[in-house]
Amino acid sequence: MSAQTCLQPNRTLTRNPTISNTSDVLSFPCRAILFDLDGVLVDSAECVERTWRNWANNHRLNPEQVIAFAHGRRTIETVRLVAPGLNAEAEVAELEAGEAMKTDGIYEIESARDLIERLPAGRWAVVTSGIRAVAEFRLRHTRLQVPSVMICADEIVRGKPDPEGYLVAAERLNEAPADCIVIEDAPLGIAAARAAGMRVIAIASTYPREQLTRADVVVERLSDLNVVRDEPGIRIEIAARGR
Repeated sequence: MSAQTCLQPNRTLTRNPTISNTSDVLSFPCRAILFDLDGVLVDSAECVERTWRNWANNHRLNPEQVIAFAHGRRTIETVRLVAPGLNAEAEVAELEAGEAMKTDGIYEIESARDLIERLPAGRWAVVTSGIRAVAEFRLRHTRLQVPSVMICADEIVRGKPDPEGYLVAAERLNEAPADCIVIEDAPLGIAAARAAGMRVIAIASTYPREQLTRADVVVERLSDLNVVRDEPGIRIEIAARGR
């Protein structure tokens, strides 16, 4: 993929006057950054897919279909969608207990630590479809900072694609939704951010680029982003590769 293709913004980008676009750099000014966790800061795909595969096989369900539903979605909503005849609460308790203390298949995303360490305190948050116990465990296992604001699946009523999680995070950071940028890897998360009135940068780590077209721009990896303090705000820059 060429550098120009990597940087090609989606059509919604050209209608947003707060994003500048030169031949070499896309620049996104904002006041706060809201990160999804899995697939953005932490690579948990191996662990998550193994857990869902085992569960699906135990219930004689199609593992690939279950995994496709699970990415970016709260566990309870996945169970209700793929197995409506089961006791969702009991199944969720078993699934989340199985994930809570597993380290096998949990890795830090390249450059995640460097990126968040350059962010001003109180200017970033995590909004995840995982429960708090699992989210905090994964951050600590990968030695990533636990943010002062983290919105988890067990703390909201409606999960992604509902905007509730992202709106609550913006409110707790005392920032307007339009001043926040979301970093996501899943179509459900992008839809949630859009519904919240936020701009979105998508990472093509879990889904192919073709499924992330509602984002303002899609990059291949988190390390494609450069965060610059631009008081009183922040600026995310995406530079062309190899130019």
